[in-house]
Amino acid sequence: MRAAPSGRATNPVVASNPGAQLERLRGLARFLDTAIPLPGTRFRFGFDAIIGLVPFIGDALSALFSVYIISQAARLGVPRSTLTRMIGNVGIDTLIGEIPILGDIFDAGFKSNIKNLALLESHLQQPAAARTQSRLVVGGVILALLVLVVALFVLGVLVAQYILRSLS
Repeated sequence: MRAAPSGRATNPVVASNPGAQLERLRGLARFLDTAIPLPGTRFRFGFDAIIGLVPFIGDALSALFSVYIISQAARLGVPRSTLTRMIGNVGIDTLIGEIPILGDIFDAGFKSNIKNLALLESHLQQPAAARTQSRLVVGGVILALLVLVVALFVLGVLVAQYILRSLS
């Protein structure tokens, strides 16, 4: 392993031929998300939606394929902020995919692997812009979660006060 400009170690084989690795990842993302056309429409779905039909195991197996794409993106030098977005895409896909019926429909439409491939390609084409955009998105999500936590806390306090007033 050798050190990348970012200070992280990279795999010399991957680093010397990122185009071939990227093409393999494109093929995997297409297989998982868009390999099968729905006849009579422009809609496509992939193996991810099919294996997601198997309760619990299907979505977990699908997540393993997705984690492979993320790990290869890390080896290609994608920054942590972009990797965080990629993990978020897979997390959303996996969590909602566990919901019977609704999750299966969501799996067919969300296409987390295609989204993650787009993030990877964006990083490879314009690293600085992709890093900035990913940091903004991750920061926005963190801010939204903080606002949600504060709102839930305030709501809890108001409900507790209402209950205490009604008891006295």
